Amino acid sequence: MITDRLIEKIIETQNPTCVGLDTSFDYLPDGMRAGVADFAGVSAAVLEFNKGIVDAVCDIVPSVKVQIAYYEQYGAAGLAAFYETLAYAKSKGLVVITDAKRNDIGATAAQYANAYLGVTETNGASAQAFPSDFLTVNGYLGSDGILPFLERCLKYDKGMFVLVKTSNPSSGELQNLKLTDGRTVYECMGDMVEEWGKSTVGKYGYSAVGAVVGATYPEEAKVLRARLPHTFFLVPGYGAQGANAEMLKNCFDANGLGGVVNNSRGILTAYRKRGGGYAEAARAAALDMKADLISVLGEICAK
Repeated sequence: MITDRLIEKIIETQNPTCVGLDTSFDYLPDGMRAGVADFAGVSAAVLEFNKGIVDAVCDIVPSVKVQIAYYEQYGAAGLAAFYETLAYAKSKGLVVITDAKRNDIGATAAQYANAYLGVTETNGASAQAFPSDFLTVNGYLGSDGILPFLERCLKYDKGMFVLVKTSNPSSGELQNLKLTDGRTVYECMGDMVEEWGKSTVGKYGYSAVGAVVGATYPEEAKVLRARLPHTFFLVPGYGAQGANAEMLKNCFDANGLGGVVNNSRGILTAYRKRGGGYAEAARAAALDMKADLISVLGEICAK
């Protein structure tokens, strides 16, 4: 099961880090940007940069998260670089999360699910559009927008992370509102995620239907960790958004399991603070992040 494989890689590396390949052309070193004047050139440079990052960290981190918006802005060439980034990361043994926050209802949700978690059929032939292990999904349309994704997760051994308590400053405008039964909106969504995932729980006790829970809200994370014992967390907000290891410890269980922490700019642009080559600086930043997380979580082990 895909969440089991992610957990095993976390235990193997002793590192619950997800490197975010949210790669803007502006993040690249000057030499890689020089002379580039069109989307094709931008996309080729971004892909080269991403491959360098993946090569530098693939033996010390379990996963990467590729945010599609950074590639869509460069048109068809950007989407080609997005695909090649996913494929290259998978070829290096990393668990690959597509961050696209997809959702719709009914048939449209099914097409999104095919694109990222399933296959697309054409005259009896089938192919995978974008090779992902997990997809971020917006569950606030309700169950009919989630079930097509869940069906693909079950059929193709894939996973998803559903937005529950997001890391952005204004998330509380909706997610912290109280319902008539006393729960907050984010608690209600969390309960739905736990229910959606109950048929996919693996040998480590976590399901293939995870939750996005921001490290910037440690008290809410504590509530959710206790409330959702079988839900694995994707934890944004570390580094550039202001969260540190102490703030995100509530996302994890007593064995240091239960989540994977994303860091994008802090790794991608580490060379600007550290100097030297961008790939070497990214590796050093990833190792520093590992040390920071382990200083709070301790040794990560199976239950």
